[in-house]
Amino acid sequence: MTTYTDYTLRVLMYVSLKNGEKATMKGICESYGISRNHVMKIVQDLAREGLLETSRGKTGGILLARAPEDISLRKVIQKSEPDFRIVECFECGLSTCPLVGNCVLTGVLAEAMNAFLDVLGKYTLADLVRPKNALARMLNLPEL
Repeated sequence: MTTYTDYTLRVLMYVSLKNGEKATMKGICESYGISRNHVMKIVQDLAREGLLETSRGKTGGILLARAPEDISLRKVIQKSEPDFRIVECFECGLSTCPLVGNCVLTGVLAEAMNAFLDVLGKYTLADLVRPKNALARMLNLPEL
């Protein structure tokens, strides 16, 4: 997975741990040591996907647009990693490998990727933030 996906999951966890209180870009950046530009792009993308609600101004902030139980890790990762091309032959027509069409490796890797996604499909954002008080302490948030 890319750093972008890692940060995407962290942003969702942070906002979830705010437990309905608006999160801020500054809070997210300071808690994780991530640049504002990274967080801004991620928040915009998550809002566009309908996972976050954002508002500007003095009383603005960031909230989850859905319950944490309704946010599938598989779906989040598939949206933030649209190109799961482990090897070049995963993308039709672009492979220069002479084994395309008869290679067992492609099938094995596709099976492994599907298993990876199937496991992620068993979990939601709520599962990631189960140890709420411990995570909140680690991010300098009030305990719940």
